[in-house]
Amino acid sequence: MAGASLLALIDDIATVLDDIALMSKVAARKTAGVLGDDLALNAEQVSGVRADRELPVVWAVAKGSFRNKLILVPAALVISALAPWAIVPLLMLGGLYLCFEGCEKLAHKFLHAEEAVQEKAALREASRNTDIDRVAWEKQKISGAIRTDFILSAEIIVIALGTVADVDWVTRIGVICAIALLMTVGVYGLVALIVKLDDAGDYLLRRKGEGVWHRLQRWFGGGLLSFAPWLMKALAVVGTLAMFTVGGSILVHGLAPVEAGIHHLTQWLAEGIALLAAILPVLLQALFGVLAGALVLLVVEGVKRMRK
Repeated sequence: MAGASLLALIDDIATVLDDIALMSKVAARKTAGVLGDDLALNAEQVSGVRADRELPVVWAVAKGSFRNKLILVPAALVISALAPWAIVPLLMLGGLYLCFEGCEKLAHKFLHAEEAVQEKAALREASRNTDIDRVAWEKQKISGAIRTDFILSAEIIVIALGTVADVDWVTRIGVICAIALLMTVGVYGLVALIVKLDDAGDYLLRRKGEGVWHRLQRWFGGGLLSFAPWLMKALAVVGTLAMFTVGGSILVHGLAPVEAGIHHLTQWLAEGIALLAAILPVLLQALFGVLAGALVLLVVEGVKRMRK
């Protein structure tokens, strides 16, 4: 009898773990866009730091990110228990903020190009300046990165919470904790690898020797040095696109008339074309995200002008 009870308990635990793994995969897919943006932003945050201080700075930001999760995860679970009706509005606000942030980045890049160039020049000057307080400068960058992480982590956890809103409590807690842990370890592990790509390339490029293996190492090192800046640019572009696709998708799913309109438009334009039927809804959701973000940006800029 005791053996049967133990086997039943083990079977229940296995079922719960299987449910957690399955729902974690679903939540991870829905938060992938924000994770891409989180990765790009955090990789940019450590730019300008001396090579020997890059990993300590990444580790300091990662510890701050863990502290953020210790605040956000319990808060999300409390909201889920006491005010489940607030999940959808919070999800919509998160999606709208993503779209606004994407439009703000584009506006800053294309409408304030000179200011963006000046910011990059100031960053390069600060990294070369030996007269500034390096400790205070690093602390400032770390604080800014942790604040950015808090906002993006809140968005990711709310999106994950919306994914598991209808499952049992054990699965819900397991999925939220798993997503919080995996995204922190994954994002900052990748950030550490990305920021050290150029150092690895420089090390391989300086390898001495005339054999085929040494020449191959130098060639690969030169390739890494050339690839690292392109990777940073690609991450920034992918992160911005992901803001509109993820944010637009959240907004569309929360607005039934818009979702129905996109569904009918897709059926009309992509009738009989499977590939277009799969791609078109994503494009239309991203376009809706761009329009929503642009509208919020106009309102925010209008309020700023009125205050001035």
